[in-house]
Amino acid sequence: MVFASITFLYWFLPLVLLVYFLIPKGWRNGWLLIASLCFYGWSQPRLLGVLVISILIGYGAGLGLEVCQKKSKKKWKTVLLWTAIVLEAGSLVYFKYVDFFIENINRVTGLDIPLLRVILPVGISFYTFQIISYLADVYWEREKPQHNLIDFAMYICLFTQLVAGPIVRYREIAGQLKGRTSKAEDIKTGIRRIIFGLSKKVLLADLLGEFCETVQGFQEPTVLGLWLAAIAFTLQLYFDFSGYSDMAIGLGRILGFQFPENFQYPYAATSITDFWRRWHISLTQWFRDYIYIPLGGNRCKPWKWIRNILLVWLLTGFWHGAEWNFILWGLYFGIILIIEKLVKDRKKKQGNSTLGHVYVMLIVIIGFVLFKETDISELGQQLGGMLGLGGLVAVNQETWYYLQSYGILFLIGIIGCIPVGKWLVGKIEQQELGTKVLAVAEPVVWILLLLLSTAYLVDGSYHPFLYFRF
Repeated sequence: MVFASITFLYWFLPLVLLVYFLIPKGWRNGWLLIASLCFYGWSQPRLLGVLVISILIGYGAGLGLEVCQKKSKKKWKTVLLWTAIVLEAGSLVYFKYVDFFIENINRVTGLDIPLLRVILPVGISFYTFQIISYLADVYWEREKPQHNLIDFAMYICLFTQLVAGPIVRYREIAGQLKGRTSKAEDIKTGIRRIIFGLSKKVLLADLLGEFCETVQGFQEPTVLGLWLAAIAFTLQLYFDFSGYSDMAIGLGRILGFQFPENFQYPYAATSITDFWRRWHISLTQWFRDYIYIPLGGNRCKPWKWIRNILLVWLLTGFWHGAEWNFILWGLYFGIILIIEKLVKDRKKKQGNSTLGHVYVMLIVIIGFVLFKETDISELGQQLGGMLGLGGLVAVNQETWYYLQSYGILFLIGIIGCIPVGKWLVGKIEQQELGTKVLAVAEPVVWILLLLLSTAYLVDGSYHPFLYFRF
């Protein structure tokens, strides 16, 4: 089941919320757990057991760490932590990477080991990282373990952010598991955020995806067409994933949870370092806090700092998928971040902001070509074609036709991924008349966006969120 579907929006969600607000507060976590397991099992009932086992391992290990701490068994505490991490990460490695390893062993050795064709459980990359961060925080005594199994299980598999994040740390919502309330303003804000995210997904991301598919089907590709496809995918990925995050945060808000933001206008960044502070924030911070800093961060010799950066970004790329292009993508950004740091240390100042924006977008667009193309040969052809290699013409009539047809969509997409709208609303709110106009116009706009998005869902085909496959 996906958020951007009639089944979820008009059947599952209303039923869950109706029961949630009618039952006593003490029963609500149990109800959310049942609803979340049903949500997850809707499309992958056979893999529900993988999620349940991961939860039980995390729950039991958390309690065991507390016992070791009370009895001053530091050695056993460390052994227990790493045993639990190996089990959790081992499950992720098996389901996500085992066929990748077999393929590459066969390629290197000439063997013919049959692939296992393992089905990837949706969201395993996200809920595994949540469990590992919980165990690490308990081990470091940043948080006390959760003794209530229902509350712990609900935290891990809450349907609002189960399958594609954001990666919510236990310490960020520990107090909200029991002490949350849903005020009228929270519900209003949550509904607006859901509609906003749904509109991003259905009205922008899916249409940009259609453009990408159309361009890829050209019999005579052009340099301009390849660049337009790359830009369209860059916009599509942002609106698709940030749209999911908006819906997840909005759903949590209705239920009384305050989830962390996952995007802060990343395409408005002036450096790649700044970009990764704004894009998929929960994942970037996870790798920083649980891999990069424990390795020594940048408080070590230069060669170790470079090693730490490259290792973190190698893992970041591999986390996204079991393909070589993801590894290349991670190392690509790791190397650029190292270069940025070295150049910045020498110049001791920021460059021109306009040039910074142009630089960031060029690096990001090329990076997302790496991200998208899993076939290395196709990847080389596309990058070469974007540079005018391979004998491609710069532009033809077909390219111009589709650019004119989708030009408005591109313009809306570009405006929508920078804080122009936020700035404009802020200016209007400063005027008394503007505030009155917004009070009337805002609900009309939200209703129209919901109706339009619903119409597309009824009439359109199935378009799952892109990050479901990670």
